[in-house]
Amino acid sequence: MTSLQHPSRRKQGRLLRLLAGHFRLAWEVLCRLSALARWPVRQVLLKQLYFTGTESIGTIGVVGFVVGLIVITEINNLVGRNELLTLQIMIWTLVRELGPLLSAIVIIGRSSSAFASELSSMQVNSEIKSLRSMAISPISYLVLPRVLAMTLASIVLTFYFQVVAISTGWAVTALRMDISLVGEIINFFEIIDFREIAASLLKSAVFGILVSLVSCYHGLRRKSAMTEVPQAVSQAVIRSLLAVFVGDGIVTVLVF
Repeated sequence: MTSLQHPSRRKQGRLLRLLAGHFRLAWEVLCRLSALARWPVRQVLLKQLYFTGTESIGTIGVVGFVVGLIVITEINNLVGRNELLTLQIMIWTLVRELGPLLSAIVIIGRSSSAFASELSSMQVNSEIKSLRSMAISPISYLVLPRVLAMTLASIVLTFYFQVVAISTGWAVTALRMDISLVGEIINFFEIIDFREIAASLLKSAVFGILVSLVSCYHGLRRKSAMTEVPQAVSQAVIRSLLAVFVGDGIVTVLVF
């Protein structure tokens, strides 16, 4: 009986250490927010905003258009010419859930793997050790700008995704139902609730924080060889996805 319990206890211990490590990293980032007053840190932040945000606009736009087309086609097939119900389901699917979730998945695919790979390589090549020897905090110079950049990019890209997807839905609905596009837009803004917009923004911010922390944590873990870099990237991506889905469930239950 004892031998059966040991593997379970070891897994629980690893999970607790993993969670403690992430919370410790989050606390260290929070304590170093004042480092943003330094130009080198702000310069890294701007570079990461460009990489995570600006370079993702094209991908997010294509995904938003395709998802909007698919969702509105399925809704029209389901409810027919019921315009108000169509708009309400659009809000439930695109604003509440798919906007933040799919934007986070795109960010994970582009930036989470890049963060983990870059930091892991710096760890193996002793670049992070060199920063410490020069009295430069890796948390302030490397982690803080990445966390803030991904959080801000997640919020903006989620909003952009929703604009593209919903605009596609409006256009398709107006064409298929032969109704006024202007009237449809007016009805949409009459139906949508501030709580749904706030929940969407909250989710996108939470997802950005979670993904960036998980990615940086796995990138900064001790490594002795380049062969460990792909493992860190794989762990960062998988655990970022898990964190996003868990966070989505928690925020949804708390808000709605």
